Amino acid sequence: MDSLTLFCTASLVAGGLYWFICILGSAERKGKRAVNLSGGSIAKENVQDKYDQYWTFFRRPKEIETAEKVPAFVDTFYNLVTDIYEWGWGQSFHFSPAIPGKSHRDATRLHEEMAVDLLNVKPGSKILDAGCGVGGPMRAIAAHSGANVVGITINEYQVKRARLHNKKAGLDKQCEVVCGNFLEMPFEDNSFDGAYSIEATCHAPKLEEVYSEIYRVMKPGSLYVSYEWVTTELYRGEDAEHVEVIQGIERGDALPGLRHYTDIAEVAKKVGFEVVQEKDLAKPPSNPWWTRLKMGRFAYWRNHVMITVLAWVGIAPKGVVDVHEMLFVTADYLTRGGETGIFTPMHMILCRKPE
Repeated sequence: MDSLTLFCTASLVAGGLYWFICILGSAERKGKRAVNLSGGSIAKENVQDKYDQYWTFFRRPKEIETAEKVPAFVDTFYNLVTDIYEWGWGQSFHFSPAIPGKSHRDATRLHEEMAVDLLNVKPGSKILDAGCGVGGPMRAIAAHSGANVVGITINEYQVKRARLHNKKAGLDKQCEVVCGNFLEMPFEDNSFDGAYSIEATCHAPKLEEVYSEIYRVMKPGSLYVSYEWVTTELYRGEDAEHVEVIQGIERGDALPGLRHYTDIAEVAKKVGFEVVQEKDLAKPPSNPWWTRLKMGRFAYWRNHVMITVLAWVGIAPKGVVDVHEMLFVTADYLTRGGETGIFTPMHMILCRKPE
């Protein structure tokens, strides 16, 4: 091979790699870079062990039903997945219905803005984000409504990421992030003008515990809206495929057990809320929320190659490869849950705390 041919071949390969990694990029082009993927607050050398420990919760199912063990379980999960979520999905760790002519990012933002619009709060109001993650919804909601948002997450690493993003967005004076358990929040009674949770309370071992806490910190007359992960009226517990899909979602998303949609309003009323509205936002005429997962299959394989190489050369923690593969398998279960209609991640309930 002459030098010109060798040069052209090398240039073609280099250009292809540059396009593959830098131009095509991950799903989220702002925020995390592949070379910065970590295990959150977990030391690099311990990521693989923590990933293995995560699965012990399912090898001994009774442990996951023990309330005091669930917070640590969820915290471990988010240490493992936060960087991958942010790099491959975005800063809003939730789904939204696809909107023709709109990007995924715009569809996500509109889904978040709808939540705060339902609360009917005024600029300057103080509202709670129960389970805020790295604050994607918080920032969209603060910018849209003018409200001051206080978010709480159990994961210390997410607190750091959220505060960094809030400052970059110029919203650090409007958005506050607290590290804590939403089952025991460090807030005074009757201190919020409204509250919301977006696909977050599914991590609570008992829904009444988190709903009771949210109820406690809300002012009388204020509203609370939640997007809940639930099984639908089409789910059949005697159907082996249905059970496999739901258990796959639970195991891949750190859920102590998915609830049936009929449980949500019942629990809300039990803790004292008045139910104003209840609706599955995934049902027609909404477009499928799972299309983004199906469209992202190529992105997954591209990203998996990148992560594997980065782990092999020692840049990324070894366990990150297993975490990424787990999330891909879970995405398939989520897609199957959406396509069969047995699962929805956006069962919306709007509640009022009585005067």
